[in-house]
Amino acid sequence: MDAAAAGGEEAVLRSLLSRVRAWQEFMRKGTQALSPEAEIGLVGELVLLGAIISAGVAAAQAIESWVGPLDGVQDFEIGTGALEVKATLSAKGFPAKIGSLEQLDDSVRQPLFVAGTRFRQVESGQNLPEFIAAMRATIQSNAEATRLLSDRLLAAGYIDLHEGRYPRRFVLNDIRVVKVGDGFPRLTLGTAPAGITRAMYEIDLDKAPGDNVVVDADIKKLGAI
Repeated sequence: MDAAAAGGEEAVLRSLLSRVRAWQEFMRKGTQALSPEAEIGLVGELVLLGAIISAGVAAAQAIESWVGPLDGVQDFEIGTGALEVKATLSAKGFPAKIGSLEQLDDSVRQPLFVAGTRFRQVESGQNLPEFIAAMRATIQSNAEATRLLSDRLLAAGYIDLHEGRYPRRFVLNDIRVVKVGDGFPRLTLGTAPAGITRAMYEIDLDKAPGDNVVVDADIKKLGAI
């Protein structure tokens, strides 16, 4: 078998395994429509995915780095670091749920950033299916990126059959990207009191110290471009 044929078979196998894994995640999470919290969370991740592609990361590479739907510790593993996305509709304060002691731990992947996406719910905005349609239009000429996006959406619990169940419409107010470091409000395995091995907690991102990082600069620091 020549190298080209071997490479083709490897690509087909990767594609098959990716789709199987996506279906496994979809079935594990349930076949019902996304909860309101998961809905706005997915919108936030799609907005950041679009920003990452706009910053210069190849579409397929950007979508492959989107590991949140596959139960990654952070939502994006890019270059040497990671990016965790939080979304809110709150006008005052930015409540962000942290799902584990590992989520804001930068001891494994560095640098680690948190991107807070604040939305308003208005009739002139876009609903979740429209955010997805816009992303599909952005990458429509790239077959690999299109396949990866379909797999990630499936793993996240979204199927087109349920699009009528997402009537809420949103507009993006702002994005705040902050590097996780000293002084950032967090619990990790290394800082939690002895005896605490698991935790879920909530922080207010508006009170997290640190300057806002431009998304393009953030991606460069992650080593993706």
